[in-house]
Amino acid sequence: MRSATREALSTARAELAAMGAVDLATGENLFEAARAIGNSFQLLGALSDPVADSSAKVALVDAVFTKAVTPNALRLLETVAGGRWSGSDDLLSGIEDLGLRSVAISAPANTRIEAELFTVQAIVSSDDGLELALSDKLGRSEAKAGLVESLLDGKASAQTVAIVRHLVLLPRGRRIGEMLDYAASVVADQADTIIATVTSAGPIDAPRLDRLKAGLARRYGRDITVNQVIDPSVVGGLRVQIGDDVIDGSVATRLHDLKLQLAG
Repeated sequence: MRSATREALSTARAELAAMGAVDLATGENLFEAARAIGNSFQLLGALSDPVADSSAKVALVDAVFTKAVTPNALRLLETVAGGRWSGSDDLLSGIEDLGLRSVAISAPANTRIEAELFTVQAIVSSDDGLELALSDKLGRSEAKAGLVESLLDGKASAQTVAIVRHLVLLPRGRRIGEMLDYAASVVADQADTIIATVTSAGPIDAPRLDRLKAGLARRYGRDITVNQVIDPSVVGGLRVQIGDDVIDGSVATRLHDLKLQLAG
């Protein structure tokens, strides 16, 4: 992340933190604003211009969005407009980040958005037709939004539906799996946790899972949210991925390494 963007994003996140509680409408409004800005070459160029006067950019945001968004969403958009971003895509990423965090804050205490996003990713990745329909660059936005609604109706929280709908409507060149991973990581970060994807040959019993989470929490210094993947090909042991870190203690990997050593 470039320095200008890092500073602007830090300022915007601090503004969100100062608000305390925000509602789902604020997050949804931020998503809508990101799509409106992303789909307007002129608006995106004006707001991301690093040499343009900040007060003029804030005035532009007010003119476009005052009547269309909640006061909290407008305040955050003004903060974004007043910052200096390293590029137009960084500005859109910043608004999306704030939208994801606002949606996460709005969720009831017992709602696990990260787990729901993981489930959505598993469903999409297992159905090539569904993945294509959600990723089709030529597909109508209304059709994609309708598909998300029908897929998740009654099966996911309003927060998760809002996130997935936004991602398919403004992919910005990203694959659906990549977008869902990113969204889950931001939601987890907002809750001061990190996500560990644990792959095993079969279900992990609760005591073993608790020990694993405790060990990972000590190692990474944060609470751990675990997504479990069942894959019989690992034979035994576990494969743990946290971001770019991979801890592979599976029997399959050890056998593979042994074969390589013997072949060498």
